[in-house]
Amino acid sequence: MARKGNNRNRRPNPATVNRAARVGELIRRIVAEELEHLDDERLSMVSITDVDVDRELHKAVVWFTTLDGDDDPEIEEAFEELRGQLRKAVSSQARLRATPILEFRADITLRSAQRIEDLLASDDRPPVPDLDDSGDGEEA
Repeated sequence: MARKGNNRNRRPNPATVNRAARVGELIRRIVAEELEHLDDERLSMVSITDVDVDRELHKAVVWFTTLDGDDDPEIEEAFEELRGQLRKAVSSQARLRATPILEFRADITLRSAQRIEDLLASDDRPPVPDLDDSGDGEEA
C-alpha cells in the first residue's frame, strides 16, 4: 500500500510555476506604472527589472535598478515607506485572492555585468599566453 507522506521530493507543478511567473510579471507592470505616478524624487530614476513570486503567492521580491546606483539605501528607504501604497495598488489592479507581501531589493546584475565589461576592456589585464605554442622550444 502506498504511503502518503511528505511532498519534499516531488518536483514543483509546472502550472504553479507558470502561475507564479505570470503573477510576477503582472506585479512588475503594476509597480512600474505606479512609480510613474508617484511624486517621490528618490524613485525618479528607478526601473523595475523583475519580480520573483514564491509558489504559494505569499511573497514577491521586486528587483529594481537605478542609473547611478549610488543611492540604493535611500531608494530602499523610499520603497519601504511606499510599500503599503504599492501593495494596495497591486491589490486593486490584480485579481488575486490574496496580495503577496512586497519586498524590494536592488538588482546588481546590470552593474556587475558593466563592471566585468569594463575590466575586460581595460589595458591593465595580463597578456594572454599563446595557446598554439607547445612550450617545448621546437618550431615546425
